[in-house]
Amino acid sequence: MTRPIVRGTAAWKYFGDFRDGLLAGQVLVLQVAHPVVAAGVRDHSDYTSDPWTRLMRTVASLSIYVYGGTAGAQVEAARLRSLHRSFTGVADGRRYSALDPAAYAWVHATLVKAPVDAQRFFGVRMSDVELEEYYAQMCGIGRLLGVRERDLPPDWAAFERYYDATVAGFGPNPTIEALLETLRTVEKPVGWLPDPWWRAVRRGQLCLIRGTLPASLRESLGLEWTEADERRFTRFAGGVRVACRPIPAWLRTAPMRWVGKLNVWFRAHPGVYERLIGGHGPGSTQGS
Repeated sequence: MTRPIVRGTAAWKYFGDFRDGLLAGQVLVLQVAHPVVAAGVRDHSDYTSDPWTRLMRTVASLSIYVYGGTAGAQVEAARLRSLHRSFTGVADGRRYSALDPAAYAWVHATLVKAPVDAQRFFGVRMSDVELEEYYAQMCGIGRLLGVRERDLPPDWAAFERYYDATVAGFGPNPTIEALLETLRTVEKPVGWLPDPWWRAVRRGQLCLIRGTLPASLRESLGLEWTEADERRFTRFAGGVRVACRPIPAWLRTAPMRWVGKLNVWFRAHPGVYERLIGGHGPGSTQGS
Protein backbone atom coordinates (compact mmCIF):
# COMPACT_ATOMS: atom_id res chain seq x y z
CA MET A 1 0.00 0.00 0.00
CA THR A 2 1.34 3.45 -0.96
CA ARG A 3 2.26 5.66 1.97
CA PRO A 4 0.31 8.93 2.12
CA ILE A 5 2.28 12.08 1.31
CA VAL A 6 3.33 13.27 4.72
CA ARG A 7 6.45 14.87 6.14
CA GLY A 8 9.55 12.81 5.38
CA THR A 9 8.12 10.72 2.55
CA ALA A 10 9.70 10.87 -0.89
CA ALA A 11 7.16 13.08 -2.67
CA TRP A 12 7.08 15.46 0.30
CA LYS A 13 10.89 15.80 0.22
CA TYR A 14 11.44 16.09 -3.51
CA PHE A 15 8.41 17.42 -5.36
CA GLY A 16 8.69 20.87 -3.79
CA ASP A 17 12.49 21.12 -3.56
CA PHE A 18 13.37 24.62 -4.77
CA ARG A 19 15.95 23.12 -7.15
CA ASP A 20 13.05 21.74 -9.19
CA GLY A 21 12.54 25.30 -10.42
CA LEU A 22 15.79 25.02 -12.38
CA LEU A 23 13.99 22.58 -14.68
CA ALA A 24 10.92 24.76 -15.30
CA GLY A 25 11.97 25.56 -18.85
CA GLN A 26 12.85 21.95 -19.60
CA VAL A 27 9.41 20.80 -18.45
CA LEU A 28 7.65 23.37 -20.63
CA VAL A 29 9.59 22.30 -23.72
CA LEU A 30 8.92 18.62 -23.05
CA GLN A 31 5.22 19.26 -22.57
CA VAL A 32 4.72 21.23 -25.78
CA ALA A 33 6.82 18.70 -27.69
CA HIS A 34 3.68 16.54 -27.57
CA PRO A 35 1.61 17.53 -30.63
CA VAL A 36 -1.73 17.62 -28.79
CA VAL A 37 -0.31 19.72 -25.94
CA ALA A 38 1.39 21.98 -28.50
CA ALA A 39 -1.93 22.60 -30.26
CA GLY A 40 -3.74 23.31 -27.00
CA VAL A 41 -1.07 25.74 -25.83
CA ARG A 42 -1.06 27.45 -29.23
CA ASP A 43 -4.83 27.94 -29.20
CA HIS A 44 -5.65 28.49 -25.53
CA SER A 45 -2.61 29.69 -23.53
CA ASP A 46 -1.61 33.26 -22.82
CA TYR A 47 1.97 32.46 -21.85
CA THR A 48 3.52 34.55 -24.65
CA SER A 49 1.60 37.72 -23.71
CA ASP A 50 1.51 37.27 -19.92
CA PRO A 51 4.10 34.65 -18.92
CA TRP A 52 4.49 35.76 -15.29
CA THR A 53 0.80 35.45 -14.39
CA ARG A 54 0.73 32.10 -16.19
CA LEU A 55 3.76 30.92 -14.21
CA MET A 56 2.27 31.99 -10.86
CA ARG A 57 -0.98 30.16 -11.61
CA THR A 58 0.92 27.01 -12.51
CA VAL A 59 3.06 27.09 -9.35
CA ALA A 60 -0.04 27.68 -7.23
CA SER A 61 -1.77 24.69 -8.80
CA LEU A 62 1.22 22.35 -8.48
CA SER A 63 1.76 23.25 -4.84
CA ILE A 64 -1.74 22.16 -3.89
CA TYR A 65 -1.36 18.59 -5.15
CA VAL A 66 1.33 17.59 -2.69
CA TYR A 67 1.10 20.19 0.09
CA GLY A 68 -2.53 21.28 0.09
CA GLY A 69 -3.95 18.12 1.68
CA THR A 70 -6.08 15.42 0.05
CA ALA A 71 -9.23 17.54 0.00
CA GLY A 72 -7.36 20.45 -1.55
CA ALA A 73 -5.83 18.22 -4.22
CA GLN A 74 -9.23 16.73 -5.09
CA VAL A 75 -10.82 20.16 -5.53
CA GLU A 76 -7.89 21.42 -7.60
CA ALA A 77 -7.95 18.31 -9.79
CA ALA A 78 -11.68 18.75 -10.45
CA ARG A 79 -11.11 22.41 -11.31
CA LEU A 80 -8.34 21.60 -13.78
CA ARG A 81 -10.33 18.90 -15.53
CA SER A 82 -13.31 21.22 -15.84
CA LEU A 83 -11.08 23.97 -17.21
CA HIS A 84 -9.31 21.76 -19.74
CA ARG A 85 -12.55 20.22 -20.97
CA SER A 86 -13.14 23.40 -23.00
CA PHE A 87 -9.66 23.33 -24.58
CA THR A 88 -10.46 21.80 -27.95
CA GLY A 89 -9.65 22.64 -31.53
CA VAL A 90 -8.27 21.39 -34.81
CA ALA A 91 -4.61 20.59 -35.55
CA ASP A 92 -3.34 19.16 -38.84
CA GLY A 93 -6.92 18.58 -39.92
CA ARG A 94 -7.82 16.51 -36.86
CA ARG A 95 -9.80 17.52 -33.80
CA TYR A 96 -7.97 17.47 -30.48
CA SER A 97 -8.87 17.80 -26.81
CA ALA A 98 -6.65 18.84 -23.92
CA LEU A 99 -8.08 15.83 -22.09
CA ASP A 100 -6.77 13.42 -24.72
CA PRO A 101 -5.66 10.55 -22.44
CA ALA A 102 -2.15 10.16 -23.88
CA ALA A 103 -1.45 13.90 -23.87
CA TYR A 104 -2.93 14.34 -20.39
CA ALA A 105 -0.78 11.49 -19.06
CA TRP A 106 2.32 12.95 -20.73
CA VAL A 107 1.90 16.32 -19.00
CA HIS A 108 1.72 14.50 -15.67
CA ALA A 109 4.76 12.40 -16.62
CA THR A 110 6.89 15.51 -17.14
CA LEU A 111 5.98 16.71 -13.65
CA VAL A 112 6.81 13.30 -12.20
CA LYS A 113 10.22 13.20 -13.89
CA ALA A 114 11.38 16.75 -13.18
CA PRO A 115 12.15 16.33 -9.45
CA VAL A 116 14.05 13.11 -10.20
CA ASP A 117 16.11 14.94 -12.81
CA ALA A 118 16.64 17.87 -10.44
CA GLN A 119 18.20 15.54 -7.89
CA ARG A 120 20.28 13.81 -10.57
CA PHE A 121 21.68 17.09 -11.85
CA PHE A 122 21.77 19.30 -8.77
CA GLY A 123 21.50 17.08 -5.70
CA VAL A 124 21.88 13.45 -4.70
CA ARG A 125 20.21 10.78 -6.81
CA MET A 126 17.19 9.20 -5.19
CA SER A 127 17.74 5.65 -4.00
CA ASP A 128 15.78 2.81 -5.59
CA VAL A 129 13.56 2.65 -2.50
CA GLU A 130 12.87 6.39 -2.66
CA LEU A 131 12.15 6.22 -6.39
CA GLU A 132 9.55 3.50 -5.93
CA GLU A 133 7.85 5.35 -3.08
CA TYR A 134 7.99 8.66 -4.94
CA TYR A 135 6.59 7.15 -8.12
CA ALA A 136 3.76 5.37 -6.30
CA GLN A 137 2.81 8.62 -4.56
CA MET A 138 2.89 10.58 -7.82
CA CYS A 139 0.72 7.91 -9.46
CA GLY A 140 -1.78 8.57 -6.70
CA ILE A 141 -1.78 12.25 -7.61
CA GLY A 142 -2.15 11.30 -11.27
CA ARG A 143 -5.26 9.29 -10.49
CA LEU A 144 -6.67 12.28 -8.58
CA LEU A 145 -6.08 14.37 -11.68
CA GLY A 146 -7.93 11.87 -13.81
CA VAL A 147 -5.00 10.18 -15.52
CA ARG A 148 -6.20 6.69 -16.37
CA GLU A 149 -4.54 3.90 -14.43
CA ARG A 150 -3.63 2.10 -17.65
CA ASP A 151 -1.74 5.21 -18.80
CA LEU A 152 0.48 5.11 -15.70
CA PRO A 153 3.24 2.48 -15.99
CA PRO A 154 3.23 0.07 -13.02
CA ASP A 155 6.67 0.94 -11.61
CA TRP A 156 9.60 3.29 -12.04
CA ALA A 157 11.52 1.08 -14.48
CA ALA A 158 8.46 0.84 -16.75
CA PHE A 159 7.91 4.58 -16.41
CA GLU A 160 11.44 5.30 -17.61
CA ARG A 161 10.93 3.09 -20.66
CA TYR A 162 7.65 4.85 -21.45
CA TYR A 163 9.23 8.28 -20.94
CA ASP A 164 12.24 7.56 -23.17
CA ALA A 165 10.08 6.03 -25.91
CA THR A 166 7.73 9.03 -25.88
CA VAL A 167 10.60 11.53 -26.10
CA ALA A 168 12.12 9.56 -28.98
CA GLY A 169 8.98 10.27 -31.02
CA PHE A 170 9.17 14.06 -30.64
CA GLY A 171 10.61 16.63 -33.01
CA PRO A 172 10.43 20.35 -33.76
CA ASN A 173 7.09 22.16 -33.89
CA PRO A 174 6.02 25.82 -34.06
CA THR A 175 4.89 25.93 -30.42
CA ILE A 176 8.37 24.94 -29.21
CA GLU A 177 9.87 27.63 -31.43
CA ALA A 178 7.44 30.23 -30.03
CA LEU A 179 8.21 29.13 -26.46
CA LEU A 180 11.97 29.40 -26.94
CA GLU A 181 11.59 32.81 -28.59
CA THR A 182 9.46 33.95 -25.64
CA LEU A 183 12.17 32.82 -23.21
CA ARG A 184 14.80 34.68 -25.26
CA THR A 185 12.87 37.95 -25.31
CA VAL A 186 10.52 37.96 -22.29
CA GLU A 187 10.48 41.24 -20.37
CA LYS A 188 11.72 41.27 -16.80
CA PRO A 189 9.04 40.71 -14.14
CA VAL A 190 9.96 43.78 -12.06
CA GLY A 191 11.22 47.15 -13.25
CA TRP A 192 13.98 47.54 -10.67
CA LEU A 193 15.93 44.50 -11.91
CA PRO A 194 19.01 45.76 -13.83
CA ASP A 195 18.86 44.94 -17.54
CA PRO A 196 22.28 43.20 -17.62
CA TRP A 197 21.21 40.91 -14.77
CA TRP A 198 17.98 40.02 -16.57
CA ARG A 199 19.80 39.27 -19.81
CA ALA A 200 22.08 36.94 -17.83
CA VAL A 201 19.04 35.22 -16.30
CA ARG A 202 17.52 34.66 -19.75
CA ARG A 203 20.78 33.25 -21.10
CA GLY A 204 21.08 31.02 -18.04
CA GLN A 205 17.55 29.68 -18.45
CA LEU A 206 18.18 28.77 -22.08
CA CYS A 207 21.43 27.07 -21.08
CA LEU A 208 19.57 25.07 -18.42
CA ILE A 209 17.01 23.97 -20.99
CA ARG A 210 19.69 22.80 -23.40
CA GLY A 211 21.66 21.10 -20.63
CA THR A 212 18.77 19.23 -19.02
CA LEU A 213 16.73 18.16 -22.05
CA PRO A 214 17.20 14.56 -23.16
CA ALA A 215 20.11 14.60 -25.62
CA SER A 216 18.03 13.04 -28.41
CA LEU A 217 15.42 15.81 -28.23
CA ARG A 218 18.06 18.54 -27.94
CA GLU A 219 19.63 17.27 -31.16
CA SER A 220 16.25 16.90 -32.88
CA LEU A 221 15.43 20.52 -32.05
CA GLY A 222 18.80 21.69 -33.37
CA LEU A 223 19.86 23.20 -30.04
CA GLU A 224 23.61 23.65 -29.96
CA TRP A 225 25.48 22.06 -27.04
CA THR A 226 29.26 22.40 -27.06
CA GLU A 227 31.96 21.01 -24.81
CA ALA A 228 32.31 24.51 -23.34
CA ASP A 229 28.56 24.52 -22.58
CA GLU A 230 28.93 21.13 -20.89
CA ARG A 231 31.79 22.40 -18.72
CA ARG A 232 29.83 25.50 -17.67
CA PHE A 233 26.78 23.42 -16.88
CA THR A 234 28.83 20.91 -14.86
CA ARG A 235 30.43 23.71 -12.83
CA PHE A 236 27.05 25.31 -12.16
CA ALA A 237 25.44 22.00 -11.17
CA GLY A 238 28.34 21.22 -8.85
CA GLY A 239 28.05 24.63 -7.21
CA VAL A 240 24.33 24.17 -6.60
CA ARG A 241 24.95 20.68 -5.21
CA VAL A 242 27.58 21.92 -2.73
CA ALA A 243 25.61 25.00 -1.68
CA CYS A 244 22.42 23.01 -1.04
CA ARG A 245 23.99 20.05 0.74
CA PRO A 246 23.64 21.54 4.27
CA ILE A 247 20.03 22.64 3.71
CA PRO A 248 17.52 20.17 5.21
CA ALA A 249 14.57 18.91 3.19
CA TRP A 250 12.02 20.76 5.31
CA LEU A 251 13.69 24.06 4.41
CA ARG A 252 14.19 23.20 0.72
CA THR A 253 10.45 22.50 0.41
CA ALA A 254 9.23 25.32 2.66
CA PRO A 255 8.38 27.84 -0.12
CA MET A 256 6.26 25.34 -2.08
CA ARG A 257 4.60 23.99 1.06
CA TRP A 258 3.54 27.47 2.15
CA VAL A 259 2.34 28.35 -1.34
CA GLY A 260 0.19 25.22 -1.27
CA LYS A 261 -1.35 26.00 2.10
CA LEU A 262 -1.84 29.65 1.20
CA ASN A 263 -3.61 28.82 -2.03
CA VAL A 264 -5.99 26.43 -0.32
CA TRP A 265 -6.84 29.29 2.05
CA PHE A 266 -7.20 31.79 -0.79
CA ARG A 267 -9.62 29.45 -2.56
CA ALA A 268 -11.86 29.62 0.49
CA HIS A 269 -11.48 33.44 0.62
CA PRO A 270 -11.47 34.65 -3.01
CA GLY A 271 -12.40 38.20 -2.04
CA VAL A 272 -9.22 38.52 0.02
CA TYR A 273 -7.15 37.36 -2.96
CA GLU A 274 -8.76 39.91 -5.27
CA ARG A 275 -8.19 42.77 -2.80
CA LEU A 276 -4.58 41.86 -1.98
CA ILE A 277 -3.29 40.60 -5.32
CA GLY A 278 -5.92 41.39 -7.95
CA GLY A 279 -7.16 39.17 -10.74
CA HIS A 280 -8.45 35.64 -10.45
CA GLY A 281 -7.58 33.51 -7.46
CA PRO A 282 -6.42 29.88 -7.32
CA GLY A 283 -9.96 28.59 -7.56
CA SER A 284 -10.65 30.45 -10.78
CA THR A 285 -11.76 28.81 -13.99
CA GLN A 286 -9.88 31.43 -15.99
CA GLY A 287 -6.58 29.56 -16.16
CA SER A 288 -4.39 26.93 -14.58
